[in-house]
Amino acid sequence: MVTELVKSENPYLTAFASVKELSPTVPWLELVRSGAIDRFEQIGFPSVREEEWKYTNLAPLAKESFQPAIKPSDVSAADAARFAYPETANAHLVVVNGFLNEQVSVKTGLGDVVAIDLFNAVADARYNKIVRKYLARNANYHDHGLKALNTAFLQSGVFLWIPKNVKLETPLQITFLSDGLSDGSSEGSQMASFPRLLVVAEENSSATLIENYVGDGRYFTDAIAEIVLKDGARLEHYRVQNENDRAFHVATTAAELGRASSYDVTSINLGAQLARHDMSVVLDHEGAECWVDGLYVVGPDQHSDTHSVIDHKEPHCNSHQLYKGILDGNGRAVFNGKIFVREGAQKTDAMQTNKNLLLSPQARVDTKPQLEIYADDVKCAHGAAVGQIDEEELFYLQARGMNPELARSLLTYGFAEEVIGKIKIESIRSQLDDAVMTHLNTRLDT
Repeated sequence: MVTELVKSENPYLTAFASVKELSPTVPWLELVRSGAIDRFEQIGFPSVREEEWKYTNLAPLAKESFQPAIKPSDVSAADAARFAYPETANAHLVVVNGFLNEQVSVKTGLGDVVAIDLFNAVADARYNKIVRKYLARNANYHDHGLKALNTAFLQSGVFLWIPKNVKLETPLQITFLSDGLSDGSSEGSQMASFPRLLVVAEENSSATLIENYVGDGRYFTDAIAEIVLKDGARLEHYRVQNENDRAFHVATTAAELGRASSYDVTSINLGAQLARHDMSVVLDHEGAECWVDGLYVVGPDQHSDTHSVIDHKEPHCNSHQLYKGILDGNGRAVFNGKIFVREGAQKTDAMQTNKNLLLSPQARVDTKPQLEIYADDVKCAHGAAVGQIDEEELFYLQARGMNPELARSLLTYGFAEEVIGKIKIESIRSQLDDAVMTHLNTRLDT
């Protein structure tokens, strides 16, 4: 059924014709993209009438006349380098408006790991079958208009392949940069970009991956990351969304885990006027384990929505989830977490927790953790909490001479530290320390 937002789709449908002309022709990929744009035309943008979007209204996004980016944009090496963490100076890929920029990317620290443009991988006989097998498999676009839109505008992106038994010693960072201006359109027009990432980690490989989303101006980012871990593979994944506070950010991360594999993902959501992140993990083989953690810091006039699904399909799999939210002003947040334990998935161990701290009477959060269990020999628990700063703890600090604002900030930071403290990369921890304190409009040394 076409939603009431269908009228906003015209710029995308028009731009799709230009994409087909500019992109290389690969028959099977053309079928995927054509099927995706047809599906988007049928279902359009999600609306609040859909249960999964009940608390996130995309009408402000739909009313904007964003023009899809249809060709690469330039960025200087100096500009690109300023986004790199010190730990990733030798392994930093830069994607501008959805297009991988090889000229300013640095790959000297990648060793045997392959990190190339997704379209180049499609055209390469060594990787074509891998891409064809996994692309759009876990991020299914048939029931989701924004996934369909990203898939239709698939023109570039990143293909990351970690060979069997390879351990990537240095963290790999991918910076997704949006400049806010559309190409080929009227001056000052606003841009929509569609970043795409496909990660395939072969048997017994291991790596650390950092996704970093930044940008300037008013724009729309519609991103998809698909993660495939083969048997025994291990991936530590950090996702930092720090978009401009005038931006719209909608993203999907979809992971499938092989036997005895390990996936540890921490998602940090700080920026954007409206942000939505859909997280999906499928544990489809025995012995798989995942940690799905996150922190969202929501200030005045911001809206942050996290939807996660952890699907236990086989026995002896473990999942651990901790999400925390800090809301100030009239900030609004949504957390919806689902854990499925399928029939036959015995000896599952699944824990899900969502905690929220409201710093303002106007702040609001809608939280809904869910368990659906169809097996009888499992260990599962979930819980959610919403509250304010403990007045007794605040009084304790003030009674010892601490400034009231600093006391509140320390207690708030302590709330976030449970998530920040598990991050193993020092530069990300430091950035988050600064970001949390900046949101609180104070500093620890006040």
